[in-house]
Amino acid sequence: MITHNLGIVARYAHRVHVMYAGRIVESASADALYARPRHPYTIALLRSVPRLDWPIAEKLVPIEGQPPDRLHSPPGCVFHPRCPFALDACRAVDHVSLQIRRGETLGLVGESGCGKSTLGRAILRLIPPIAGRILFEGEDLTELPDAELRRVRRKMQMIFQDPFSSLNPRMTVGDAVAEPMLVHRLATAANRREKVAELFRRVRLDPGMASRYPHELSGGQRQRIGIARALAAAPSFIVCDEPVSELDVSIQAQIVYLLEEPRERFRLTYLFVAHDLAVVRHISDRGHVSRRDR
Repeated sequence: MITHNLGIVARYAHRVHVMYAGRIVESASADALYARPRHPYTIALLRSVPRLDWPIAEKLVPIEGQPPDRLHSPPGCVFHPRCPFALDACRAVDHVSLQIRRGETLGLVGESGCGKSTLGRAILRLIPPIAGRILFEGEDLTELPDAELRRVRRKMQMIFQDPFSSLNPRMTVGDAVAEPMLVHRLATAANRREKVAELFRRVRLDPGMASRYPHELSGGQRQRIGIARALAAAPSFIVCDEPVSELDVSIQAQIVYLLEEPRERFRLTYLFVAHDLAVVRHISDRGHVSRRDR
């Protein structure tokens, strides 16, 4: 069983090999490995994974180094966009009511297919809701015309689950980070490059990587680009749609840290969508659980 999920390994594996930089650095039975890890990388790996039995204030310890190479929703909000290949309407999200306070991280958990990502996209009007209201800073987004919606969207950004498909393969990652500033006229051509370099440094990337294309970066590096792109518009609210689910645990802690630092610095508001209860417990102030109708 090949996986980066240490919980799965603990549950199903009899013996475990730990790989680092292309080599097996430690081998042991599963019980021995978790009880008495010996290699520094194994120890760091276990410390970088959030656990449900940790104190709330416990900080994750990211592994250093790079891999190679405000929303308000009143009762009765209903989002059920139509499925293009279904005869009847697909009620992807129904009867959802939630409120996120300024500066808070609200965790949203649930099984696959329960509508978590659909809800996040509907909140940002990436999917048009056919009923209900979405109140953001006192404005109902469902009633705003396109020109007004673009003005509000500068304050609302999204970090997507798949850091590869969310980036334009024909655009350098530097241009991808600069694009929100260009669309919303937040920087002149003269200082745009300087702001992009600052954002790269903020997410712990070398500004010299700005000329690369998405396929030239690792998954963790691409997700950092996604974070930098979301921060480029100086938003107040960000939907984080399972931003660490496709990353191995050594990178997950780094990404969680990169999300926590600007939240505390700029008092950002997050809707953090995930299925990992330990990660949600670590980063969130409150949580909602969504389920799929059978």
